[in-house]
Amino acid sequence: MVKKPNSDCIVCRKHQGLTDLWGGVIFEDDLIFVSHSQLWGDESDKYLGHLFIEPKRHVPGLPGLTESEATSIGIYSSLLANSLVQTEGVEHVYSFVFGHDVDHLHIHLIGRYSGAPREYWGTMVDEWPDAPRGGEAEVMAVADRIRAFLQE
Repeated sequence: MVKKPNSDCIVCRKHQGLTDLWGGVIFEDDLIFVSHSQLWGDESDKYLGHLFIEPKRHVPGLPGLTESEATSIGIYSSLLANSLVQTEGVEHVYSFVFGHDVDHLHIHLIGRYSGAPREYWGTMVDEWPDAPRGGEAEVMAVADRIRAFLQE
């Protein structure tokens, strides 16, 4: 079942501008919303290069996407992965969906930086102690570089 945006959903609240969003909106149109993750870590310890792509419509999972939403998500997944490689120097980009705790589809795109030991590859990539991390200013800098890349 597809729901209308509501203020009970953390993702819908983000799209409505009701939550703080470090780095601001990286990209937005009538179908999708892209931002930098602010999950995990303390205020000065965010993993840099972890993006979210979300449908603007409240859709619980991949099966609920329209063809237009799926196409847009696919195109921007590729563009954003390229931006992470070109602007942040990552050597690999992971893409995944968990969908355990939030009933609004959000696709994770997360870069793996050069030198990350194999035990931190995959879903453990953001736990690598030597990965690039930062606070609000560093997240904004990443978001600015990605926005510039998308505008080229």
